Parts: sequence; C-alpha cells; structure tokens
Amino acid sequence: MHTTHTPTGTAPTPRTGWRTRWSGLAQRLEQFTPHGLIALAARLALAGIFWMSGRTKVEGWFTLTDSTYLLFREEYRLPLIPPEWAAPMATVAEHLFPVLLVLGLATRLSALALLGMALVIQVFVYPDAWPTHLSWAALLLYLAGRGAGAASLDHFLRLR
Repeated sequence: MHTTHTPTGTAPTPRTGWRTRWSGLAQRLEQFTPHGLIALAARLALAGIFWMSGRTKVEGWFTLTDSTYLLFREEYRLPLIPPEWAAPMATVAEHLFPVLLVLGLATRLSALALLGMALVIQVFVYPDAWPTHLSWAALLLYLAGRGAGAASLDHFLRLR
C-alpha cells in the first residue's frame, strides 16, 4: 500500500508532491496579494469607472448638461424617480462616492451606495450588461465586506 505521509527530511512522494508545491505557491500568492493591495486596486478601479461616468453628465465644475436630463428622460426612464431628481442624484453619487473610495473614507458606505446604483442600472436601464455589472458588484461586495484596507483614511482613523 502506498502512503502519502513523508517523514521529515525525505522528498515528497509523487502523490503529494504536487499538493505541496501548489500549497507553497498559494501561500506565496497570498503574501504578495494582501487585502490592502486588493482593496486599493478595487477602490481605484471602481472610482475611475463611476467618476468618468459622472463627468460625462456635467460641464465645467458641476453644471448638469441638458443632455443629462434628456438621457434620464428618454433612455434611462427609471420607474419611481422623476428624471429631474434622478439626474442630479446619480450625478452627485458618481462624483461623491468615487472620491470617498479613492480616499478610503466611508468605504463600506460608498461601496454599498454604488452597489445600489449598479443594481438599479442592471435592473432598469441596461439588463443585458450583466457581465459588466456583475464585475462591479463583485468588487463592491468585497469592499463592503472587507473594508478599505491599510492604505486608507478609514484605517488611519480606525473606522471600520
């Protein structure tokens, strides 16, 4: 009978060798991809997506364009919120929450707010864009659940 137990100082058997090597690789990957690095990358990626979307809705510093209202009236057509409210609310959210994500301040709240926005977009606006929205949701859920990481104001201020 073949045993997979290897005494100290002996080479692993072929049956356990791949497990040992894989476990070693996995451990090194975990060391090089700590939560703080993943959270920072997620925060910056999501901030870029939502910030750029928000910037298309304004001119100058923060004047909503006529085309933004038209977009909410004709294309987005949210069922419960009038376009005159939805346009500024979404535009403010697309500017405020990305800034908070970059700073790592109120990260969990920002992630949940943007997750809500992504869900509204998915359900009411672009239901066929689920692969994109699912990738946003995965990153936003990670941030909501795990927080901003060490490179953040949340960490500096000891906020969870």
